[in-house]
Amino acid sequence: MAEHVIKMPDVGEGVAEAELVEWNVKVGDLVREDTVIAAVMTDKATVEIPSPVEGQIAWLGAEIGDTVAVGSPIVKIDVAGDATPSTEPSDETPKVDSKAVAAEPEAKPAKAEPVAPPALEKKPAPASVKSTAAGPTSTGAPRPEGERPLASPAVRLRAREAGIDLRQVPGTGPAGRISHEDLDVFIARGREPVVTGLRPDTSVEEIKVVGLRRRIAEKMALAKSRIPHITYVEEVDVTALEDLRASLNATKRPDRAKLTLLPFLMRAMVKAIAEQPQLNALYDDEAGVIHRHGGVHIGIAAQTPSGLVVPVVRHAEARDLWDCAAEVNRLADAAKAGTATREELSGSTITITSLGAMGGVATTPVINHPEVAIIGVNKMMVRPVWDGSQFIPRKMMNLSSSFDHRVIDGWDAAVFVQRIKALLETPALIFVET
Repeated sequence: MAEHVIKMPDVGEGVAEAELVEWNVKVGDLVREDTVIAAVMTDKATVEIPSPVEGQIAWLGAEIGDTVAVGSPIVKIDVAGDATPSTEPSDETPKVDSKAVAAEPEAKPAKAEPVAPPALEKKPAPASVKSTAAGPTSTGAPRPEGERPLASPAVRLRAREAGIDLRQVPGTGPAGRISHEDLDVFIARGREPVVTGLRPDTSVEEIKVVGLRRRIAEKMALAKSRIPHITYVEEVDVTALEDLRASLNATKRPDRAKLTLLPFLMRAMVKAIAEQPQLNALYDDEAGVIHRHGGVHIGIAAQTPSGLVVPVVRHAEARDLWDCAAEVNRLADAAKAGTATREELSGSTITITSLGAMGGVATTPVINHPEVAIIGVNKMMVRPVWDGSQFIPRKMMNLSSSFDHRVIDGWDAAVFVQRIKALLETPALIFVET
């Protein structure tokens, strides 16, 4: 019996360390070659680490949330044979793709789950593996209360969308790991009846903040602790804009993307920034320097299954309405699918945030540090508006915008928002060159 050591792989691009965000195995589990044993994240890019050999997990060198240096041992696997232990990187070191997904593993397409490999010769299977021998045909709760079921992020997402409690699903993988096939069997044989009646729930679930969620938390804490926010809310009559948008969509070419409100807002922001370039800036508060950018790189805050990311539409000043719409759609699809690159998720100079139909009446957006402004879009509603003689129905929407008060005075913030309001309420002005 020999020991094979897996070290933290080099994911490229000068990365010296990575955060461990998921273990797919535990000590005692049997693995086959190419079985995914862990996932690591660096700078919002998540990569999976496969096993280069078949064997039994003997040691795990880190816990979820730990930051591990490249080249550090993270897994030891007992393998059959008399070879000397592997302690140095070799051709068997797992290879990873430096262009990995830019969101948590839940945002990636589901992959086939590894099945439990047969026990190695002269090495009995651990008790944790034997305990799952009953398979998905067993009845009742397959695991004790409070025990967290093992499953990949894709399986957890599917179960959550289907309203299935994974604690009730028997797993046939190593250590009872639940696969997509286990979910299929559970659904096919009928779900357990839901217990009715009111009962106290005394359970407490501990969720460690790791990966993308930890980076979001750190980013928000940094922005709120270092930036004195001022939020300005203004209502906008978008009736004419919505009429124009509907007309353009009805007559657009088939190869063009459908227009939403965002491309109009982006073009309005470009025109307003041309008059107030100090809004399109990054503030290095440690050096005391404001970096005012000529190019308008608009971040579009997007919600993904694993959390908030901000893909960037670069050089919006050089894009027309249709080009803005196409780029927004492309970036949104990439963010939701988890395929956006690091370059597509960085470099913004000003940000738009929108919750769509759930946008509420008003919000207080948090500035995307180190930017100095963020424009928040609230939901559109038909409201009665007094025109001087009667109330008439108008499509109204609020803009909730936050500014760094160290750099942007309240008066300048108001002027900026009022200019955007004027452009949106008279959308023909968006297309007038001055």
